[in-house]
This record gives sequence, structure tokens and C-alpha cells, in this order.
Amino acid sequence: MAKYLIVGLGNPGEEYERSRHNIGWMVADELTKDVAEPFTAGRYGFVRTMRYKGRILIVLKPTTFMNLSGKAVRYWLDMENIPLENLLVISDDLDLDLGRIRIKTKGSGGSHNGLNNIIETLNTQQFSRMRFGIGHDFNYGEQIDYVLGKISDEEMKNTIQPRLEIAAEAIKSFVTAGPSFTMSNFNSK
Repeated sequence: MAKYLIVGLGNPGEEYERSRHNIGWMVADELTKDVAEPFTAGRYGFVRTMRYKGRILIVLKPTTFMNLSGKAVRYWLDMENIPLENLLVISDDLDLDLGRIRIKTKGSGGSHNGLNNIIETLNTQQFSRMRFGIGHDFNYGEQIDYVLGKISDEEMKNTIQPRLEIAAEAIKSFVTAGPSFTMSNFNSK
């Protein structure tokens, strides 16, 4: 049975709950919302296993803090013996409009410290990632406050929640139909 590691990037702690930077954790929660077993505290993260159409998905929310995400990803890839092509990392992206999803199979981490740490730790840019747009509605010098700021109830209801559902569907497509099909069907939505 094929096994996948799905990593939702974020930061642990109450102060980061529902922050734009934790959108990866929100996608992981949405993907696994129908799984009976809760996330459990494992090494370097919270982990939940789900099955989908003959595949096993190890869903990870790293607790290493964003800048050390690579440590958690490397550990769980090795621990579960998952090939790199079966890794999908979900991160927030300032350069994409709010709620926009973009899936790629390789590339730099840009200004995202979590992705850059994963690239550095794995020593490759050749892994799939889903970037979830958080928009860029801030003034010069306010980037950190914006990224770590809370998503409003209105934004959550009207924009984020429907897009979280689409992101979860895209992950299911990634593990069943593959990255090329998924990119052509979800990057344009």
C-alpha cells in the first residue's frame, strides 16, 4: 500500500492558533476532519494517520517551529520509509492572493523559512509543495505582524474555509491521480 507524508507547516502554541502562518496546520486539520483518532504528539510533531482509496497518509503538523521544519520532515520520511516523491508540504504564501492554491513539484523556498529549512535539511528542492495564498494586505514593514496575525471570523467563513476544503480535495487528488493531474486541475481554481 502506497504511503504518503503530508506536512502542514505551522507553529505550535496558542499564540499562533488561527494565524495566517499556520494555514498548513489548518489544511491538515481539514484533510483529517473525518478521522476518528485525534492527532497524537509524536517526535517533532502532531501526527494523524488516515487511509484514502488504498493509500496511507501520514499527516504531520511539525512542532519544531517553522524555521526548523526540515528536522520533522526528515525524521518522518525516514521513520515511515516514505519516498521523496510521496512528500507534500503545505505552506502559507504572501505572494498569492488570499485563498489561492498553487501546487509545484520543485522549486526554491522563496522567502518562506519553513520551506527553505526543508530544502536545506533534505538537500534538494525536488519535492512537492502546496502554497496557500494568505494575500499581502499590509503596509511596508508590517509583514511579520500580518503573517502572524489572526484570520478574522469573516475571512475564515467567506474565504479561508471554502478554500481549505478545496485544498483537502487537492491533496486527495495528489495521492490518487498524481502531481501533474492535480496541478492542472487545482492551480487554476
